[in-house]
Parts: sequence; structure tokens; C-alpha cells
Amino acid sequence: MTMSGIAEGRWRGPSLGWGIVGAGGIARRFGTALRSQTARRLVGVSGRDPARLASLAHDLECSSLTSLDALLEDDAVDVVYIAVPHHAHAALAVRVLQAGKHVLVEKPFATTEADAAAIADESRARGLLAMEAMWTRYQPIADVLRDLLERSAIGDVIEVSADFGFHLPFDASHRLFDPAVAGGIILDAGVYPVSFISSVIGVPELVGTAGTIASTGVEDTASIHLRRESVVATAFCTSRAPTPVRATIIGTQGTIELAPPFIASPSISLRTGGGWGSPGEAEQWQAPRTESVYDLLGCEADALAAFVGQGLTESPIHTLNETVAIVGVLERARATILFDGEAAADREGSPT
Repeated sequence: MTMSGIAEGRWRGPSLGWGIVGAGGIARRFGTALRSQTARRLVGVSGRDPARLASLAHDLECSSLTSLDALLEDDAVDVVYIAVPHHAHAALAVRVLQAGKHVLVEKPFATTEADAAAIADESRARGLLAMEAMWTRYQPIADVLRDLLERSAIGDVIEVSADFGFHLPFDASHRLFDPAVAGGIILDAGVYPVSFISSVIGVPELVGTAGTIASTGVEDTASIHLRRESVVATAFCTSRAPTPVRATIIGTQGTIELAPPFIASPSISLRTGGGWGSPGEAEQWQAPRTESVYDLLGCEADALAAFVGQGLTESPIHTLNETVAIVGVLERARATILFDGEAAADREGSPT
């Protein structure tokens, strides 16, 4: 089965004016998707590196502002997308909200549960929308997954697993390995499988984390073991090797699989009545074709606009309470990761 195209108006809302803070790769991808896949307006981009900023503004055909104040004072800007390193998310998000703008924060929402809660509190106090840019929640394939789970297509869920890994050669100066900017694979990549697991079973309880630590003191591989009531789950992430980027949900009556990469899955399949020695019955849904997987970033922008149009201060699909709680799970996983029987928090140079 094929789902309707992403351009057919799954999310309807006002044509908001957007500002972007940051001039890196994700800012470019989001800005491109915003302009090519949505009816939203990109007003301007702000950042610290004048050369990168000028290049980005030229390519996205918008204003280039080295001053964040100028962006926040622009009446044409209704919402700001924060695309800077993790450690700066919370302070910037609060500042954007205090300026009277809605905010979309690149994952992870923050690096600590307390900072994530501070964003949520500011959002609610000011009646403005704050949302994590967890694009996986707003893609067409996610609609199918929610429907399958809501109608218990596989019975009771008993296990969920998801992975996200890639090979990044060690470089102490790279942000992913730098504890000063909240480096480490859990916040960067682990947030995806943990958030996926939470979307299936609700916010899980951390059981334990095992992994390996780079020489800079941040984790470069982590296997995060989770549980919610009678459901167990595993989230695996690494910067040491490419992984399948697959997600599987096992239930008492069947299995749901998101074809890799699950973060922008091309298809979702349901298998029921099978098991050892029996193929069972299979059904599959195909996602709309896009020129680039990053076109799907437009879905989160359209969803945010729809929520703003409804007068909401948070996503009903990915609530602030859930977002904050997931950050807490990630924070505890970083602090308690075991390597040779020793918690990361006890190791010299640990960022936690």
C-alpha cells in the first residue's frame, strides 16, 4: 500500500515566518526542506561564523544576521529553529521564548532533565509553543505506526528494539567527542532509538547501560536497556560502525518492522500469525517518494504550524512531559554507563 504524498496537506496551519539559529549541516537541510516542501516563510538565519552564515543565507535566499537580537526583534519572525551544538540548546530556547517567539529545538531538546523542564516551563508560562525537532514523529510512516499500535494489530507489545550508528573516525576536536559541548553518542544518536521506544510504549525506565568510552571521556558506543511495566526494550547507538538503523516491535500476535533507516523509513511492515516454521500473513505500507530523505524535515515544520494554529503550547504527539522525561533517561544513561564495570560518572574526564 502507498500512503498519500507529503505535499497533500497532512498538516494545515498558518504560513509562519521562520528564523534559524546556526549555520551547520542540519540548519541547511532544514532550511532547504522548509523552502521546498512547505508553505512556510524563511525570514533569516543567524550565527557566529560570518562566512558560513553568508553562504547559507545566499543558498536559502534569506537575510543573514550575525546578531541573534536582530533576528529575535524582527516582527516577521514567528518561530525560531535552534540548530546549534547540544550544550547551547536550553539557554537559546528560553531566550527565544522570552522574545515572544515559538521555538523548535533540534534534538536533543536539552542535555539535562532540569534544563529541558526549564524550556517547558517558559513555554507554558508565556503561552508559546516549544517542540523538539524529532522529525520521526511527524513523517507519514509515523501515522501508520500510531494506527497499528492504537488498534493493537500485534496484540500486546512485549519487546522493542532500535539502533542508530555510523562510523566517525576519532577526532578530539570534533563536537561529538568534545565533553565541553556535551559530546557523546547517546545525546547525538541515542536520542533517536530511545524516543522511538517511548513513542511505542511510553516513557521507559532505565534499567542499565553498557558501552565504551573514547579517550576524551565521552561514550562512543552504548547499549541502553529499558523497561516499562512488562515491556523490555533496547536502544543501541555507536559512532564506531554503521548499523542497520532498524526498528522492530514484537507483540503477542505479530511483529511490526520499520525498514532501515527507521528515522526516515521507506516502508513499514506488519506480520501476524507467524512464528517458528510459519511465515504468517504480511502487509506493507510504502512511504511517499522524496528526492532526499531530508525533505521529510518539512513535516515537523508543518506540524508545528498546525499546532500553533490550534493555539497549542506543545505537540500532542510528542508532549513536553514526554520530551523532558526522555532527556532524563538519556542523562541517566550517560551518567551510569558501565565500561569494565565502572560507571562513566566515576571516570576521569567524564562529561557527566
